[in-house]
Amino acid sequence: MFVKDLLQQKGSGVHTIRPNDTVYRALELMAEKDVGALVVVEGDRVVGMFTERDYARKVILKGKNSRSITVGDLMVREVLYLNPSDQIEHCMALMTEKHLRHLPVLEEGKLVGLISIGDVVKSIIRHQEFTIQELERYITGA
Repeated sequence: MFVKDLLQQKGSGVHTIRPNDTVYRALELMAEKDVGALVVVEGDRVVGMFTERDYARKVILKGKNSRSITVGDLMVREVLYLNPSDQIEHCMALMTEKHLRHLPVLEEGKLVGLISIGDVVKSIIRHQEFTIQELERYITGA
């Protein structure tokens, strides 16, 4: 299975924010959309990622004010990303190795989706369930 297949199943909607927006606005948006990460964009260019983890570690623990600090001040700037043609196994390995929960999907430099570790796990489970059903049918001759 490929990243493009996963995006077709889950949809390609991505919630974004600008680097000059406040962290408070980012939190409002994450709560409103019930997501744990936002892709930070300038125009149509991905410039960073902002997650709940960033908020907890870089604002709360350091006593900063989320209404005055910007997303650009705290975002992760070195964004790893996936291509639609990447295999799900590559996605899982990258997320595990780099301790990431979200990866944007870029096609020819344009943002086309966002994959979470939950998306990957669900996809792998679905594929394993399908394989088990097919093996059971083969063994039982059904």
